[in-house]
Amino acid sequence: MSHARQHGRDHWPIRQYKRGVRHTWSPRARAVAHWAAGTPALSVLIVCVVVFVDLVGGTGKVWLPLLAAGPALAAATSRPVGVLGVGLLAALPGAGIGVRHGMAASELAVVLAALVAVALAGTLASALRARRERVLAAVRSVAETAQHALLMPVPETVGPFRTAVHYSAAAAEARIGGDLYALIPTPYGVRMIVGDVRGKGLPAVGTAALVLGVFREAAYDEPDLLDVVSRIERSLARNLGHDDFVTAVVAGYPEPGRLEMVNCGHAPPLLVRGAEVSPVDPVRPAPPLGLRALTGESPGLQVVSLDEGDQLLLYTDGVTEARDADREFYPLAEGLARHLCDDPARTLAALHQELLDHVGGRLHDDAALLLLRKPVAAAGTGDAGGLALNGSPVVRPLAAEPEPGVGGAFHAREGAA
Repeated sequence: MSHARQHGRDHWPIRQYKRGVRHTWSPRARAVAHWAAGTPALSVLIVCVVVFVDLVGGTGKVWLPLLAAGPALAAATSRPVGVLGVGLLAALPGAGIGVRHGMAASELAVVLAALVAVALAGTLASALRARRERVLAAVRSVAETAQHALLMPVPETVGPFRTAVHYSAAAAEARIGGDLYALIPTPYGVRMIVGDVRGKGLPAVGTAALVLGVFREAAYDEPDLLDVVSRIERSLARNLGHDDFVTAVVAGYPEPGRLEMVNCGHAPPLLVRGAEVSPVDPVRPAPPLGLRALTGESPGLQVVSLDEGDQLLLYTDGVTEARDADREFYPLAEGLARHLCDDPARTLAALHQELLDHVGGRLHDDAALLLLRKPVAAAGTGDAGGLALNGSPVVRPLAAEPEPGVGGAFHAREGAA
């Protein structure tokens, strides 16, 4: 999957050139083309209107001060050479109109001096604006590089799953935020995390980077998923403040049909089985990462069956807490059911577009969506050892008898304190 496909972000266009076609420009033609490209149409239109009014009604003398609006407007959109070009374009007809109507030399000199002053000031403003745009482009390039390093692209296929990710930062110019995700193959099966850092801005980005770094290392080292969560918890306990925390769902697929999940104060994932979409509520809610020492509670391991054709959506609260103009929350489960198809990328693209339509075009919080689909294997190649289903999510007992839960029989195994 391309990075743009995962995050819904536009990349710089790739220019295509025709081979064998070469255009030769003279220096004068290049200069004219450069000036024309930097000359805004509205500024030139103002100059043309003043000249037209003078030619038709002979009242252009009254409108001479309006010529200064040309270079002033050009400063907002054009390059410095374009601003100078508009200033010159305005000064020449201005002088002609003044001479034609017999304006006093001193009066005409004042008008032209004001026009030149505005053109020079606009040129300086245009140069400063161009410099800020270059700095912004460099910062955005660094942010994009940081995004690739922090939120690594997820392939279309990871292990037995077809996957898709969609990430949107709330800030208009941002590439990364406080939401996080990762999906990696390990010696212990495919493991994943989706989380949300409390707060916004650079501190949240730093915490997200810390969580993802520890997760990627521990996911390869620890056979037990609860030990992966404990590694993240210990790292956050050393580095976070007392009021900081991270909600997250950490999951693993160690064997066919068996999905292990640890929910640390996060929104419950949505399991799609056939046409039914149901939340996988935790058997015993656990505190967010970073708060275990305050509560003394340990997370539990929940096992859910995941068979061929099933899909699992993990998300952050930027999706479910998105409101429309009437302050109504976005109904994620209903939206997922409407746009469900066999291609996770198409499903997320339609879901994200509906989410933007719901909020009026712009999200006010970071939002991450991670969708997994277990494809239906050909006859004789399916997973062996899948868990039996009764039309709803179930959990295989690990060390005790099953306990009743929401939507089926769930069991949780307590993790290390």
